Amino acid sequence: MTVAVGLGLMEFPFETIAGYWRWVDLCEDGGVDSLWQTDRILSREPFLEAMAAMAALAGRTRRLKFGVNVLSLAFRDPVLLAKQCATIDQLSEGRLLPAFGIGSPLAPEWRSLDLDTKTRGRKTDEGLEIIRRLWREDAVDFTGVHYRLIGASITPKPAQSELPMWIGGSSAAAIRRTARFGTGWQAGSESPEEIAAILAAIRAAALREGRRIDEDHYGASIPFHFGRADEGGLERLKEAYRRRTGRDPERLFAVGEAPAIVERIERFVAAGAQKFILRPLATGDEEMLSQTRHLIAEVLPVLPRVAARSSRPRRDESA
Repeated sequence: MTVAVGLGLMEFPFETIAGYWRWVDLCEDGGVDSLWQTDRILSREPFLEAMAAMAALAGRTRRLKFGVNVLSLAFRDPVLLAKQCATIDQLSEGRLLPAFGIGSPLAPEWRSLDLDTKTRGRKTDEGLEIIRRLWREDAVDFTGVHYRLIGASITPKPAQSELPMWIGGSSAAAIRRTARFGTGWQAGSESPEEIAAILAAIRAAALREGRRIDEDHYGASIPFHFGRADEGGLERLKEAYRRRTGRDPERLFAVGEAPAIVERIERFVAAGAQKFILRPLATGDEEMLSQTRHLIAEVLPVLPRVAARSSRPRRDESA
């Protein structure tokens, strides 16, 4: 069993572009597994456009993997997105980790772009089938409710012969979608208890589909902060989280010193997650760098012990 930690961004919390690249270089050199960008097209807060950011990371880094948590397929053309993913995977020599979902119903794009939230599930399912087939097949014919293709093809294909397709979402439809299309599942704001139930449902649904998802391909997301819970900037970040997700940040945020953050990771590992996207609760270049240095120095070295403890059979299993 391996426990891997990547770092993720929601808003763009840096004061300068130079600060962002310093942070990327720190993650590259410090042993962080991957970098993740939240997908947001419209916002009053600064957000990087996700696919452009992936292309930039492909050129800047040599070791890090990277992805989007998660790409909202209802906002994007699936053929263009399949081509973008294949191109970026080629340019990075196989380091892209695509993850897809239907998008939050609270996202501003639905109203601003006059999109119907009721169509997002069907559009996502059709888009996933199109993307998967374009990555594998030389010519794709497809007739759906929202998309129609005749002899569509993309070249080059992704560098990874089986480009991962991680799925997000916790609804019954998302579970079915993961079982049908996914090579992995990535949580959003779900608690460890919620994740345990979702993973059990995904495993059962995948079995009905005649598929199996590797046990180390289930992920969780944890916002974290080294420091006190009453530090001023945290309240603003908590309120932004409440508005964006409709959830209580106290249930998910890991705040304190390294043992508190490791303990939160262990709770998710016990629920079945092995891949993590940790999001620094910080603003400004120096605070982002400081939070990340703490994580690299104090949490990453502990992960092998976390994995070892979780891999030990319980007494009733080994008897």
